[in-house]
Amino acid sequence: MYERMLDKDSEPPIEQIKSYVGEPGYGLLTKLESYLQDRYELSKELRFPFGKGYGWGFKYSHKSAHLCYVFFESGAITVTIQIGTKEAPKLNEQLEGFLPRTRELWDKRYPCGDGGGWIHYRVFSEEELADILKLISIKKKPAR
Repeated sequence: MYERMLDKDSEPPIEQIKSYVGEPGYGLLTKLESYLQDRYELSKELRFPFGKGYGWGFKYSHKSAHLCYVFFESGAITVTIQIGTKEAPKLNEQLEGFLPRTRELWDKRYPCGDGGGWIHYRVFSEEELADILKLISIKKKPAR
């Protein structure tokens, strides 16, 4: 149902991305980006990372520090974020303040390092986006 943009040979223009993810998904994407722009020295790249199964997405970084990827799906967006070994204890301390879905995704994360891991979070609501923003702030403290 949530197919990704998998044609690696055809870089999608922003109009196509907006249409593909739909108005609610694009609204969440713009809110995420606005938050990041206000708090980080943000760079954004349109990329096709990780092989053919992930598809097109934006890579967001602060200086040289990777913040997250946002993958475009039919009617949705998925945020992929890595919480490292160093940040995992801080997240675990704050976990009770997150939505049940966020806690479940963290419990079922793809492991990386000692206690860290990758989360793939399909975002449908402002509340879920708020959790994503908290995760990003744990990963990299805002610069401003």
